[in-house]
Amino acid sequence: MKHYKSLNGFHRENGAEPPENPLLSLVRLDKICPIKDKEFTTDFYMIALKKVKSGLFLYGRTKYDNENGSMYFIQHRQVVEMKNLEFEEDGFIIFMHEDYLNGHLLHHEITKYNYFDYETNEALHLSPKEEQVIWELFFKIEAEYNTNQDEYSREIILTHLDSILKYSQRFYKRQFINRSEISGKMVTRFNDILSAHIETGD
Repeated sequence: MKHYKSLNGFHRENGAEPPENPLLSLVRLDKICPIKDKEFTTDFYMIALKKVKSGLFLYGRTKYDNENGSMYFIQHRQVVEMKNLEFEEDGFIIFMHEDYLNGHLLHHEITKYNYFDYETNEALHLSPKEEQVIWELFFKIEAEYNTNQDEYSREIILTHLDSILKYSQRFYKRQFINRSEISGKMVTRFNDILSAHIETGD
């Protein structure tokens, strides 16, 4: 199994341009080659907004739910498996080496977001308005990343990244609340049908 210690190595093997920063890279999915059969681990986090045209994406023990295209959060040093993965044109991946967080509050805070957990097998499905919020934050990171980076760049980038993570936490909670409501209605409907069946004997 391949282990990537550096972003440069990952970029090179996947047909992307070298990153502007050795510890942080932003990739628009129309700039990267389709990823063929690959199983790997890394020393960096991956945060992605992507729509999958075809292929299989596994993180942990189960297939990631990526049917509708959404956000994905991958932790460092965890096994990722991709098979014949091809993306829709519109999407991005943020690769962040764990060392990029050293000395920053986010180094500790990021561990609180359980959507990075290895056992997670559900993507975050965004509404159009939620997707717009994430894209706007990404564009701010991208603008800062592509300018001449100075002593303020890292703090500004991590501030916007922190916002992405906080919004994602909010959106995940909304997703599970909605699912609970739908599940609750289905259970209620099932119980009503069962009760009617018992009463009528039909």
